[in-house]
Amino acid sequence: MTELVLPNDANTLGNVLGGKVLHLIDIAAAVCAHRHCRRQVVTASMDRVDFLHPVKVGEVMILRASVNYVARTSMEVGVKVECEDLMTGVLKKTASAYATFVALDEGGRPIPVPGLIKESPDQERRFREGAERREQRMAELARRRAPARDDAGGTR
Repeated sequence: MTELVLPNDANTLGNVLGGKVLHLIDIAAAVCAHRHCRRQVVTASMDRVDFLHPVKVGEVMILRASVNYVARTSMEVGVKVECEDLMTGVLKKTASAYATFVALDEGGRPIPVPGLIKESPDQERRFREGAERREQRMAELARRRAPARDDAGGTR
């Protein structure tokens, strides 16, 4: 996906707004997930968003998304963002993120998604790392849902 950065996308320094980058990451990742499962998908989480380099007005953002990992009803999509100076052709890595999507049936309920065909060692590595990140996400979610304990060991 490509996007030209215009003045209304930028802050007072002439750099694209972080929220605009997040918006485009979400769209690119959602299209990727949708194409994988051919179902409606919703964003369940976004993590490891790293802003690495500013993008200036007049530059082009190039977003590349790929499904890294598939669970039963969810998919992790990795997105890499580069910017291109149209005058020089120089590319710079701008941002990256992982987004998790859940596929939905016609009633809006989670539905199983097709498995991921891994055709290269790189895809195998990305799948393995995606599985590790999923475990971390699930553990963090369980911690957040657990009742808070006070210093005396009771729940609050």
